[in-house]
Amino acid sequence: MDKEIKETPEIAGELRELVDNANKTYLKNFNSKVWFGRCIFLSWYCERGTCDFCFRSVTKHKIKHPDNAKRSIEGILAEALIIKACGWRIEFLTGGYGIYDFNDILKISKLCSKILEEKIWLNLGTLDGNQLDQLKPYVQGIVSSMETLEPKLHNKVCPDKPIQPYLETMDLAGKKGFKQSITLVIGIGEKKEDYKYTKELIQKHNLERITIYALRPVAGTPYKKGPKSEDVAWWIAKIRCDFPKIEIIAGSAIYRIPEISLFLKAGANAFTKLPATNIFNTDKGIQVEQEVKKSKREFISRFTSKNLRKEFNFQERIDKLTLTKAEKEKVIEKLDIYLNKFEKNLKK
Repeated sequence: MDKEIKETPEIAGELRELVDNANKTYLKNFNSKVWFGRCIFLSWYCERGTCDFCFRSVTKHKIKHPDNAKRSIEGILAEALIIKACGWRIEFLTGGYGIYDFNDILKISKLCSKILEEKIWLNLGTLDGNQLDQLKPYVQGIVSSMETLEPKLHNKVCPDKPIQPYLETMDLAGKKGFKQSITLVIGIGEKKEDYKYTKELIQKHNLERITIYALRPVAGTPYKKGPKSEDVAWWIAKIRCDFPKIEIIAGSAIYRIPEISLFLKAGANAFTKLPATNIFNTDKGIQVEQEVKKSKREFISRFTSKNLRKEFNFQERIDKLTLTKAEKEKVIEKLDIYLNKFEKNLKK
């Protein structure tokens, strides 16, 4: 499997020129503020579970027993509170197909939006018009997990997740005023020539955001190595140069942290896909903050805090939620798990 990246990759030649142009384009259109995007998973279950790079394709016990992979609403809300306290942003609410009833998704979306004091993004597969109408007060944008847009490669990688239903949801959501986003994974067999499909989709659907993930190989899947940082930076820079105002989120990994500054210089607005609650108040957390400084950007999120309990009024936020007393107590219990971990890390 992948080895840890120890230093930020040095780039030269055509890639250096492309990244420099992308950085200039970014600086002309944005305020240099960088944030960490935290995905909130509703579950680890997927009724399909056949995308060949995904961990769900090899966790068959969870596919057979979905109740074991379903998170509690209290745990989800506690995570949303941590996101708000740390200046992170919800990248999106996500989870596999077929785990939560829509009414529960609606409730979770409403409560998370209340905690964060803004509308959120959803990445939950295809949605119909009635569902979109009900979500509109709490959701600003819909994310479609495309993974790759080259037709033959997509059919191979995601055999049970065709592109067309996503395009139909995007068309419908766009007409209803939702912002649009997609996710792509670099390292699953795509070629630079495939960029034309991404460019075409961004133009056609007027995407406001795109998330570019560096593949993190999972044991048991066909993939043994993730992509080179330079290859991911190429995709980010190409998108930035062609679409100056689009919001780009770069997905990295804990063993790839030194590439974050390169991705930011290539034009990314933010980064995601780190085990943030595990590395908060650790050397890895400090390293993340240093990577942002290296890129000469302003980090509006944080991975360190001497006393998050005092710095953020969690109880005030919880009191505003439309929950029973027992439910609020459960949220506090889940929240304490995170805060105790942060405090324990600080003492090490």
